[in-house]
Amino acid sequence: MSVKSKRIHVIAIGGAIMHNLAIALSNRKYTVTGSDDAIYNPAKANLEKAGLYPKTIGWHADSITTAIDFIILGMHARVNNPELIRAQELGLSILSFPEFIALEAKEKKRIVVAGSHGKTTTTAMIMHVLSKRNRDFDYVVGSSIEGFDLSVKLSDAPLIIIEGDEYLTSPLDLRSKFLWYQPHVSIITGIAYDHINVFPTWELYVGTFKAFIETHRDDNKYFWYAGDETLAELSKNTTVTNEQYDTPKYVSDKSGTRLTLEGVQYTLNIVGKHNLENLRAAELVCSEIGISQHEFYTAAADFSGAGRRMEKIIENSKQVVYRDFAHSPSKLRATTAAIKETYEGDLLAVFELHTFSSLTKDFLPHYIDSMNPADKAVVFFSEGVFEHKKMPSLSAEYVAECFGDVDVITDKNLLEEVVRKKYVAGANVLLMSSGTFSGATLTWD
Repeated sequence: MSVKSKRIHVIAIGGAIMHNLAIALSNRKYTVTGSDDAIYNPAKANLEKAGLYPKTIGWHADSITTAIDFIILGMHARVNNPELIRAQELGLSILSFPEFIALEAKEKKRIVVAGSHGKTTTTAMIMHVLSKRNRDFDYVVGSSIEGFDLSVKLSDAPLIIIEGDEYLTSPLDLRSKFLWYQPHVSIITGIAYDHINVFPTWELYVGTFKAFIETHRDDNKYFWYAGDETLAELSKNTTVTNEQYDTPKYVSDKSGTRLTLEGVQYTLNIVGKHNLENLRAAELVCSEIGISQHEFYTAAADFSGAGRRMEKIIENSKQVVYRDFAHSPSKLRATTAAIKETYEGDLLAVFELHTFSSLTKDFLPHYIDSMNPADKAVVFFSEGVFEHKKMPSLSAEYVAECFGDVDVITDKNLLEEVVRKKYVAGANVLLMSSGTFSGATLTWD
């Protein structure tokens, strides 16, 4: 079956990456239809603009016919999805998202960015530099990136940059997505336990990264962060060519981050030790495709981050407010430390429990002391989120015990009051969540 077929139906079209894929395929003149049981903005607005918003919301088995060349199946669907069942009955070709990308990328040089943290930012850094160096490339990234219309581009370019997610492929394929891509060059930024719902033990989680390494041929290459003990152990026991990288020396304050390399100083927009590590990894990958160190850092100077990753939303003479997608313990530690070391003054860090892992009782102790760099730390959760996700609730006392020195708030009005008070007093504010803080207003002009 060729991916050059013309008619595609996307089951679970409303997902962040799935709706971008649908739009990208429509732009390539495929006939694209799709379905989902709920679609929210920005996916809703983007699909409407592209003329791809489903006529009716929900799953409709009668919309699946032999006129469809193949199905692309999103992770949000379930094995009992009526459209999926109908497609199976008709014998239609059913591809997962990563399977489709792998087919599209089969003849391209493939660069994959993997790891528990920093994937999106590191992928975006590479994309930013390649774009500024006028290189022709395709990409798949997990967030909106400034300067790029979509988070997916598929063309006849000889190179593709892929954010390699360790989450599951599809309801029909419970392997990690990144096992499909077989990279020529890759990055593993680090391994820190996450996704407890699909990797119930640390050993299983590490095992999927070991399997990712094994998808490389011996003459392929991966770069890995030298400070990660798990990666160090995995890299001792592989025949795949690999190279470690470390944190470059830097100076960072509110005027920017400065690196001096071979007598040349480069001023960057990014802040934080973890982002300098991400940038170093991106530099090494770009060197593999012919971009010199000077060309790389000159192009990277104005990189300001991926969507919702270390996003500066307010800055004035006395304070800053950042918003970040951080949701795992390692991300909280890195992000909170980055803001505290960069900006003078008190720091209020606010984190919302929103992901499956962060709402799971057995996983929560991993967050201990993860917000310690902040002068004041708040953990927020809404009681309704447990019902929505069909999970057992947690007590505020237990959450506080797991995090350490934090205040736990479950009322969005109280959260607004606490954040506003610190903001008015001139504190720096860091808001971390993959959600919306239950719609609380936490920024002000």
